[in-house]
Amino acid sequence: MNITFCCTDTKAEPWLAGLRAALPQATVAEWQPGAPPADHAVVWAPPQQFLDEQQGLKALFNIGAGVDALLKLRLPPALKVVRLDDAGMSVQMAEYVCHAVIRHFREFDGYEADVAQGRWSYRKPRARADFPVGVMGLGVLGQRVAGALRQFDFPVRGWSRSAKAVDGVACYAGPATFHNFLSSCRVLVNLLPLTPDTQDILNRDTLSRLRPGAYLINVARGAHLVDDDLLALLDEGHMAGATLDVFRAEPLPAGHVFWKHPKITVTPHTSARTLRDESIAQIAGKILALERGEPIAGLVDPARGY
Repeated sequence: MNITFCCTDTKAEPWLAGLRAALPQATVAEWQPGAPPADHAVVWAPPQQFLDEQQGLKALFNIGAGVDALLKLRLPPALKVVRLDDAGMSVQMAEYVCHAVIRHFREFDGYEADVAQGRWSYRKPRARADFPVGVMGLGVLGQRVAGALRQFDFPVRGWSRSAKAVDGVACYAGPATFHNFLSSCRVLVNLLPLTPDTQDILNRDTLSRLRPGAYLINVARGAHLVDDDLLALLDEGHMAGATLDVFRAEPLPAGHVFWKHPKITVTPHTSARTLRDESIAQIAGKILALERGEPIAGLVDPARGY
């Protein structure tokens, strides 16, 4: 069994060593143009040349949860595309989102600003019932986030394309319920996959439907958000602020208004990083399952985009 590794901007050797240890019966090598055919590939942002040359691959394992960039390439029609189910990302995402929600709810950003000016200040406690949190996307990451928020007694709503049941979460499904979902939320967390249907979904129309004083947390993809629409709603006062971890151009260009906007918190796409050891163990397990003819989780439906 031959496995090839083609991950842009990723140090190959630790991955190669881990895959060799997990799959000692396999030949594992970093891809170079003209390399011999492989059975399986571990990739991140591979060039089109890689896919054109490796037409005999059985499965392509993406080392991240999002596959939108990968699906823009010309893929062999029979190729299985597999995304990571979790691999340590869901707990990171839950940490990040809960931190952002609590920081806004408890007004810690305001306290930080006051402390920077040497002011000893006090703010009246706010009621959690007035801050229902909506989670868009109820996959592995979304369900973990929704469950974590429930531990802090926030009312939690969830919206997804297909019906889901999450303990303690009011779940909405499909386009027909989307506006009702939005109007029930004061804090909105975006965890949707990026597809043609979800691109620009965070726009003036959708964000305006949130409760007044709304707060946005985008940890999915920058192309979900129409930047100018968010800025306008912040200026008008309908939106109280935003925490943004993803952007249309990354790194976020120097001079972009988001960097210094007083109501926006920026982080450098760090809400949930791929953990190498956990990812290698998951990928190796799935490769062995496929070789045995067994079903695996994480298969991507190219028609849906996730």
